[in-house]
Amino acid sequence: FCHGGTGCDVSFYFAGLGCGTLAVLEQKEAGIVLLRSFDWNDGLFDVTWSENNEHVLITSSGDGSLQIWDTAKTKGPLQVYKEHTQEVYSVDWSQTRGEQLVVSGSWDQTAKLWDPAVGKSLHTFKGHEGVIYSTIWSPHIPGCFASASGDQTLRVWDVKAPGVKLVIPAHQAEILSCDWCKYDQNLLVTGAVDCSLKGWDLRNIRQPVFVLLGHTYAIRRVKFSPFHATLLASCSYDFTVRY
Repeated sequence: FCHGGTGCDVSFYFAGLGCGTLAVLEQKEAGIVLLRSFDWNDGLFDVTWSENNEHVLITSSGDGSLQIWDTAKTKGPLQVYKEHTQEVYSVDWSQTRGEQLVVSGSWDQTAKLWDPAVGKSLHTFKGHEGVIYSTIWSPHIPGCFASASGDQTLRVWDVKAPGVKLVIPAHQAEILSCDWCKYDQNLLVTGAVDCSLKGWDLRNIRQPVFVLLGHTYAIRRVKFSPFHATLLASCSYDFTVRY
């Protein structure tokens, strides 16, 4: 998603976020049409789809709250969770079977674990010394997620453990995005303000396994391809998308 603008999540349904508006779009043969639109009283920074209900999404907001929406209903949200004390910049729904967990990352330097069926967070993860820009579940390892922060570190967490599992000093600049490889449970990529992408093998974090250069401004988002093990895409404040 583009910071301060609109964007879309590439899927059958597309969810775009603007200033206080959640727009749910559907791709049809004739083009993309607006399926549903919801307003919120503050900026919405991120969105994640439920993994067990095709109509449910969760957004994160500048007022420190998470909102649960149902696209089958005309009004909402269904629930609002407000525990973070600053902007919630990232939210992600677990993709491993047997789990229905959500993780959020905030500018208050904490990540929080949520069960959407419970009205409060299950746990708060502390350790980052800067704002958290990205929190992403492992697609392979149950209860494991990564976080990227303005403190220049990539961290890996286990929801069953009290503290951080792994700290990687990944860049000498703020890290705005991270993602897991869908084909290798030990491989992550980070994108940072230093205009570089770096790949990290959790079994050996002393050096990155690759460094990709080319962007001329900070990298806002990076995603591994769900179809090809060696393909990833990045978008930047230099107004380019690169593969």
